[in-house]
Amino acid sequence: MSTTGIFTRVRSNYSGDEVRPLGGYLRAMGGFSGLVGLAALVGGARGARLPERFSWSDTVLVSVAVHKASRLLTKSSVAGALRAPFTRFEGSTGEGEVAESVPPSGTHRHAVGELLTCPFCSDVWLATAFTAGLVLAPRATRLVATALAAVAGSDSLHLAYDAAKSAVARASEG
Repeated sequence: MSTTGIFTRVRSNYSGDEVRPLGGYLRAMGGFSGLVGLAALVGGARGARLPERFSWSDTVLVSVAVHKASRLLTKSSVAGALRAPFTRFEGSTGEGEVAESVPPSGTHRHAVGELLTCPFCSDVWLATAFTAGLVLAPRATRLVATALAAVAGSDSLHLAYDAAKSAVARASEG
């Protein structure tokens, strides 16, 4: 049996009647692995040394930055221009975020669309990039991470302010 035949059988056994873009997923994982390998090669060529351990403050900073970066990439109205070739706009969800659907085809567009609309999926890529950044360019990475963390903190304050205003309005009505 040919490789194509084996892949078709595996895909059919895995997904049944639902179209799943296994080839697109494989390409995405290959791209991710290639980028990680490239970062390792660049780090090795530059003589970068892996730290013994990362500090708690860097871990928290990167966590908040990755959260905000993934929300910006996967949900923000403005980044819709990046997602548009792989998604379809469904509507606004408030606070500058949108809902989008991924084309039902089993192509690479579907796999990329899932990556670009799922904050949990993009977190892996972004966390890897920030972690590599802490090794290869720690000052620049901390600068970008600090800005993203500040935006996340500001977002939280906006939401708390709106919630407090709504509570006051409800109390004055009752």
